[in-house]
This record gives sequence, C-alpha cells and structure tokens, in this order.
Amino acid sequence: MKLLIKNVHAVDRGLDEITDILMIDGRITRMGTDIVELCDGKGDRVIDATGLTAMPGLFDMHVHFRDPGQTYKEDIKTGCQAALAGGVTGVLTMPNTKPPIDSPELVQYELEKAKGTGVALYPVACTTKGMDGGELTDFAALKAAGAACLSDDGRPVKNAELMRLALAEAKKQGMLVASHCEDLDIINGGIMHRGSVSEELGVKGMDRASEDYITAREIILANSVGGRVHICHVSTKGSVDVIREAKRLGVQVTCETAPHYFMLTHEKLRSRDANDRMNPPLREETDRLAIEEAVLDGTIDCIVTDHAPHSPEEKTNFELAPNGIVGLETSLAATLTALYHTGKASLQDIVQLMSIRPREILGISEEHLKVGAAANLILVDTEKKWTVDPAKLHSKSHNTAFRGMELTGKVKMTITDGMISFEDQ
Repeated sequence: MKLLIKNVHAVDRGLDEITDILMIDGRITRMGTDIVELCDGKGDRVIDATGLTAMPGLFDMHVHFRDPGQTYKEDIKTGCQAALAGGVTGVLTMPNTKPPIDSPELVQYELEKAKGTGVALYPVACTTKGMDGGELTDFAALKAAGAACLSDDGRPVKNAELMRLALAEAKKQGMLVASHCEDLDIINGGIMHRGSVSEELGVKGMDRASEDYITAREIILANSVGGRVHICHVSTKGSVDVIREAKRLGVQVTCETAPHYFMLTHEKLRSRDANDRMNPPLREETDRLAIEEAVLDGTIDCIVTDHAPHSPEEKTNFELAPNGIVGLETSLAATLTALYHTGKASLQDIVQLMSIRPREILGISEEHLKVGAAANLILVDTEKKWTVDPAKLHSKSHNTAFRGMELTGKVKMTITDGMISFEDQ
C-alpha cells in the first residue's frame, strides 16, 4: 500500500519544512519536494496536505482504560479510538483496574486486546500486589510478560521502606517506577484543592502539602538507592520547586503534567460540576503559572492526559463523584491553544513534550519523520478553531473539563503503520 502526502509542513526534532512524504508498506520511503509516485493500487491515496502540519505520532504515558473490570466506562478498544482521534499512537496504561494489573497474565491480557487497534499499548504493572501497599509484585516476571513500567497509580505506596525497596528492585530490573504523589492521611477525604473556593463551597479540600511531601519523599528514596523515579501529574508549585532542585543536583527524576494544570484553576469548580474534579485537583493561579513555567523551562519532561473515564451517572453528584476527566481528544489542541498560539512554545517544543520525551523516558522506540522510519504520524490543522462537544468524543465517557471551550488546533488524520487509522470528517 502507498500513501503520499503532498505539501505538508513537517515538524520534528531538527525538522521544520514544507515537504512531501511517501509511505509504502508501512514505512516512510521518501521525503522531499515534488515527489511523483503512481498511487493507483487498492488502498493507495494521495493527500494534498497544504496548510496542514505533520508530526510524529504522540505518546501519552498516563491513561486509564478501565479494562478489565469497569468497561462500562472505557475499554481498551474505545480508549484506543479516543487516542487516535487525539493524534496519540502510543499509550502507557495505568494498572488500577479491577482486578489490578499485578500478574503476567493480566499484562498479557492488555497486550492481546490492544492488537489491531492502531495504537501501541504499553501496560503498567502494579508496584505492590493488589495495589494494597503490603508486598511487592514480581518485577522480573512482569517485565518478561511485557510490563513497561511499575506504579500503584491512584494511590502512593504508603510505606516509605517498601517504596525504597521497590525503587532498588526496579533499578536491578532496569524498570521505571512512577508515583502518584499524595499523602492520603493529609488528604483525609478531601475532594478538591484546599483554598478559598473549597471554603466558599463548604467542602473538604486537599492541601498542597499532600503532593509536595510525597514528591520530596520519592526523590529522597530514589536518590538513596541510585534509582529512577517518575512523578505523575505534577500540579503544585511546591512539587515543581522540589523537582527542579533535585534535577539540578543530579537525581534521576522525571515528571509529567496535564494541560488542565497549566490552563485551569480551582475557580472553575464554583459551578459545582464534578466534571471539573480530578486527582490531583485544579489548584490556584500561582500553581498554574509555576506548572506552565516548568513545562517551558524543561523541568517538567512531558505532557500527558491522565485520561480517566467515568460514566455520567457517576459524575452527577458533585461531592460524591469519583475524581477524573477524559483528555485524549483534547490534549494536543489544548496545548497548542495555551502554549503555541500564545507564542510561548514552538511546534518542535510540543513534539518534544508529547512525542519524543515520553518515549525516551520509557526507553521505547521513538517515532520520527525520516526515511526508513515506521509511518506513524499525524496531520494537524494548527489553526482550526473548534468547540469541545462532549457528545462527539470517541471515548465511552464524556467527562471533560474542556466542555464548551473553544480550542485552536485539530487533528485531521492519524496514520499508523502507513494506514489511515483516524480521519476527521
């Protein structure tokens, strides 16, 4: 099969030019101007991409697909459809399913179910058995089965010594441990950021100290064993400050954030809509500014979604609803809106944050726009304005904090292995 993209603005590390891209049998075979190729076989296609931008397929290293156990919210196939609609060709799936992904058999279940979706799925396995914080899983067996990372995401490993042992064993196995940094005793039932808005609404808040404390703890523990740690969904200025200093000192720490943390604040919760609740929560303007600065200066390594589907029924009651929002279909558009169209970041910066760096952190094959590479790329109309309509999302769940917002930048096509796996109509 042949696919020829004409007159596209190609952006990658070290690449920023108008070019043609020819793909044959799943690989990029030629790049340059004025490529002429006979494309008249079954499935062959020539695409005039004038005005569009080509980027390597994005990688989201923090998603929840609820499969197995809660597939009424999402399953691996629908999660992958949502990913493709957002230009995401690779995902790291978190293990807090029912049952949790703590065995080689469950790792294999996820890998098998992802086959044929057009998305490269990398399972995260539990750090502790059953995610109960009591006993470490068999890291070697999980790695052999295909686990790409370890985490008890959704909660921290409460016992510091067990976390230290986990980091030491992960180093031995050549694996990365990702940490959900919240002290559950400090949170103590809080449902949103602790501040002026939570006080006005009369609901229990989550103090920043819960995140800052565990972030600092994980960094200290990782440094003590000479291991690596990845800090999930950073949301506070305090965590940013701790991570920045740790990196300066040479600690092997990486981290991520999501678009809602550099675009929105707890002010949005005044409407008492549970679709604006997630964990960690939206913080204050000082935190938002600190997160944005950390993304731009490289302290924060990558942008993820923490895609967390919940059913409409579950999100009905503001105070009782589970935390989490979907984000796969809005992440690139939100980032373009907040960072590129404001002149704060270049398209190459965004490729680094959303495609290259997450794959580097995990040590998996990077996607690039170059001859010989796998044909995994996206076409984006960076100037397209659109309003987020939850009902039009491809996910089973529509709990987005960006509902009704106008964003600028739209994925028009996603190509995986030289095949069109998503096309915006």
